[in-house]
Amino acid sequence: PGLSTLPVELISFTAKVNNGVVDLNWTTSTETNNLGFEVQRSTDNIEFTMIGNVDGVGNSTQTKNYSFQDSSVSYGLYYYRLRQNDTDGSFSYSKVVEVNVPNPAEFILNQNYPNPFNPETIIRLSLPNNGYVKIVLYDMLGREVKIIRNEYLTAGNYNISFNGNEFPSGTYICKAVSEGHSSAIKIVLLK
Repeated sequence: PGLSTLPVELISFTAKVNNGVVDLNWTTSTETNNLGFEVQRSTDNIEFTMIGNVDGVGNSTQTKNYSFQDSSVSYGLYYYRLRQNDTDGSFSYSKVVEVNVPNPAEFILNQNYPNPFNPETIIRLSLPNNGYVKIVLYDMLGREVKIIRNEYLTAGNYNISFNGNEFPSGTYICKAVSEGHSSAIKIVLLK
């Protein structure tokens, strides 16, 4: 039997850290019967778990670029690989790429995304040290309308989901406080 060629030719696979989010990018030169890519993550380079799926083009002789963002990392070493799945059920793995997510250098409450939102948004917080964190939502008159989080968190980057279903449209102040640090952002709920 002759050598069979891989149905999908992967020419690059990279991981970079950007504001506490891991950007994964990969490129294929050719694809045959490519169902898609399962993105897998590991903290020990042994046990990998699926964190997402990216559909493949199927059949192509052109260069195709793919990307995936992993925002559910805190800090430390992470390993990623792709499991490329064919339409016939066969699969192959990419090489493993490694990335080091640094501990945040400072306390930052990043602007929520999306903003304006309806009804869900993600509040992003960078915490340089372990500590109690309180995230509170205020109306424009300064009245507390909801405690979003009030708990002890370890240092790292957090994506905190917030659902504004129970609130009327409008502009709110989201304030985060942790051991001598305080930060606030304006968030807009548009229904």
